Amino acid sequence: MEFLHTLANQTWFITLMAFTLIGGVLAAVHHAEVIAHKTGEPYGSLVLAISVTIIEVSLIISMMLSGQDGSQFIARDAVFATVMIVINGVIGLCIFIGGLTHHEMSFRNEGTNSALAVLTALATFILIMPIVTVSTPGPDFTKGQLAFAGIASFALYAAFLFFQTVSHRDYYLPKTVDKKTDINFHALKPSNLKTAVSVVLLILSLIVVVGLAELLSPAIEAGVKAAGAPKTIVGIAIAMLVLMPEAFAAVRAAKANRLQSSLNLALGSALASIGLSIPAIAAIAIFFDLPLSLGISNLNMTLMYLSLFIGALTLAIGRTTLLQGVVHLIIFFEYLFLSLVP
Repeated sequence: MEFLHTLANQTWFITLMAFTLIGGVLAAVHHAEVIAHKTGEPYGSLVLAISVTIIEVSLIISMMLSGQDGSQFIARDAVFATVMIVINGVIGLCIFIGGLTHHEMSFRNEGTNSALAVLTALATFILIMPIVTVSTPGPDFTKGQLAFAGIASFALYAAFLFFQTVSHRDYYLPKTVDKKTDINFHALKPSNLKTAVSVVLLILSLIVVVGLAELLSPAIEAGVKAAGAPKTIVGIAIAMLVLMPEAFAAVRAAKANRLQSSLNLALGSALASIGLSIPAIAAIAIFFDLPLSLGISNLNMTLMYLSLFIGALTLAIGRTTLLQGVVHLIIFFEYLFLSLVP
């Protein structure tokens, strides 16, 4: 253990871990896409969303259990960063890159609007309610409130999954006109053996990514501290690390004129980030009696509701252009800048 700790402080080893992490992310994306091709939409998007959530939860809990200064804010910062990165960064980049190539792209707004409505409710439950409750001072829940928020988040996410995969699955499938030009609907599906191998390799890739991300987290914290940046940057770095597989797959889909898949991936990861990770984190915090603060600042609240409002306008008509991508990306850069200079 002491040998690993010594290695983890070496620049060359940190660089090697970073490149290996990127390789693990690309491998996870590839094997998740094989599974997605076998299962079809929207089940395929769930594979990557749940995989990403596993990485996020393991990272956040390991940092909370470390008991370092500011560890009670890691979950809040990571979840808020995930919402902002997904709505503005990932979706904005997908629309921008897709708009450059295809000028205008279409999708099923019935499904995306439903997903955004659930995301708005989840984000309000977890990030806003702790500010306005009066049972405890500051941006904190009582243990009872935290338990109820975790249960409510999981119940709402479970309801969304039922809506997405059972009762209204067609809302999350590409339009018929898009299917005609989508090679994924005409190519042969992978064999059962290839799918099984991809399942095993996906699990191994995720284990590698989780392990490397945990090894890199002290280096991230040290780098943030050395730069004199706010501690919230640690949460942003975690969110960016865990969202890399999802973002990479979403951008590839948008470039191939499959914006429906991009939106399923992006919104699915944001929903899973709250609906699955918060119940797990809340349970750990209550069981181990760990401090957990979830309420965000007035500045971040303004940015979040601006993002959700613009997101609702973008997803309202079922078509996107380059301009909408630019708007989302500018809001994303504003978020990054104000995180550094609040």
